[in-house]
Amino acid sequence: MEAGLSPKQFDVLTQFVYAQSALSQRRLEELTGHSLGTVNRVVKELTEAGLVADNRIVPRGMAALEPYRAKRAVFIAAGFGSRMVPITLNTPKPLVRVNGKRLIDGLIDACLAIGIDEIYIVRGYLAEQFDQLLRKYPMIQFLENPDYNEANNISSAVRARRLFQNAYVFEADLLLREPSIVKKYHYTSNFLGIRMDRSDDWCFTVRDGIIRGQRIGGIDCFQEVGISYWDAADGKKLEEHLKLAYEMPGGKEKYWDQVPFSDFPEEYRVKVRECSAADVVEIDTFKELKALDKTYDV
Repeated sequence: MEAGLSPKQFDVLTQFVYAQSALSQRRLEELTGHSLGTVNRVVKELTEAGLVADNRIVPRGMAALEPYRAKRAVFIAAGFGSRMVPITLNTPKPLVRVNGKRLIDGLIDACLAIGIDEIYIVRGYLAEQFDQLLRKYPMIQFLENPDYNEANNISSAVRARRLFQNAYVFEADLLLREPSIVKKYHYTSNFLGIRMDRSDDWCFTVRDGIIRGQRIGGIDCFQEVGISYWDAADGKKLEEHLKLAYEMPGGKEKYWDQVPFSDFPEEYRVKVRECSAADVVEIDTFKELKALDKTYDV
């Protein structure tokens, strides 16, 4: 990352944005988790730099945050959703409704709420059904993945690989219950994870807040959640690495997120961003869908 704000300056400055009001140093201590002495020092630095005045962010401060703003969102939405049969026989999984609302709508709404209106959906299975989204979201742009039926989701990421800079990448079939976990600003690349004592799902091994490995199942790990953010530098690297991995023997069988964590792990330092199981739900089976929405339990 190019020289700019320090991590602590970023933490403090973004809190001014999110609060949209003046904040006391005591309140900043609570919001950032930094000590009061650190907060006092950082506020002084930001004030002297002309980014903050009277404990409020000023236009120059907003400009300083611009390199850290999420500028676009990519939705991986081409798959069949076989474990959700029979509901996915006629409906792509991201368009399945839970309590009256399509799964993908919650994710798109969260993006629009923080000013992301450059939105791409990679579609494949029953692709034409995604056109219905345009009535509510005319800004959506579609990318076609004709290989969805013979390759894993890396084939969708390859289609969108030039869009990963300053971008969110979403699995499009997640039930988002806490929209505020989709943040406007990010200091560095990160991947959402739920801290678990034990998990049988895909997990991250984390040291000092950095994702060091990825595996199925683990103890004292972070269970992977399909929402990630990639800064400009890492997004540029992914553009090349996704294509290289896809062209490797067996590359079509990969999940796209194995590329930074398994194929090129030395090239990335991606932070885990902790969330809770109550924030976002991955509905894997029709049985789980029926438990969430009783209208399917017939």
